[in-house]
Amino acid sequence: MACDRWQAKLDTYLDGELPPEEARAFDAHLHSCPACAAESLAHVQMKRAIHAAGRRFTPTTEFRNRVQQRIAGKPRRALGWSWEFATAVVAILVIAGLGTTYILRQRLRTEQVYSELADLHVATLASSTPVDVVSTDRHTVKPWFTGKIPFTFNLPELQNSDFSLVGGRVTYLGQTPGAHLIYQVRKHQISVFIFQDRLGSGLSGNASVRRHASFSVETWSQGGLRYFVLGDAAPEDIDRLSELFKKAAG
Repeated sequence: MACDRWQAKLDTYLDGELPPEEARAFDAHLHSCPACAAESLAHVQMKRAIHAAGRRFTPTTEFRNRVQQRIAGKPRRALGWSWEFATAVVAILVIAGLGTTYILRQRLRTEQVYSELADLHVATLASSTPVDVVSTDRHTVKPWFTGKIPFTFNLPELQNSDFSLVGGRVTYLGQTPGAHLIYQVRKHQISVFIFQDRLGSGLSGNASVRRHASFSVETWSQGGLRYFVLGDAAPEDIDRLSELFKKAAG
């Protein structure tokens, strides 16, 4: 089958290891082939599950007890501060372990959020109806969300830019409703996700454009809302669209 050649390169594509020309050709194929887009979504979900499973280990109380027993079992030195020193070392190790565990959990949660959003983005490529409101007019798309999500937002003016609005739909992140907007730039689709930041996305602060799987993504918090801009477009396009949204929200 014609798609066998593409699917053989799917993992390499999702890992961002294809040469630029092949990656662009693969992107174009996903936009036109629902079967390969669905297969890509399945691979992304599998990679996310494997990634999460690999980070499930955290230090336990049993581990702490073993460390204490080994230190306590050593002969006392003549100086009276040996036990106090050992206790202090254990305390430092425990605090460091808890801090490391917290950081790892935050990173894991961040990766899970990005993976869920990447799944949603890929799913739109495989769908025959990627948006529920189809319009290039922001004054049509924005009012459509009224009453469907518990917040309002502003859409940027795209005049004199390379971007065009395709439409939007209601989506969910961790059972939290939000807006999913689709933009197009030079045959690339970009997803913009907007959620209430106070409901907790597992993220804090802002992050400049970074790579996740085969996508570029940028996130920030503004006006009580959490924004995500994600797609296979060039990083500078992700950044430019993000700046347009920041300006509109400001």
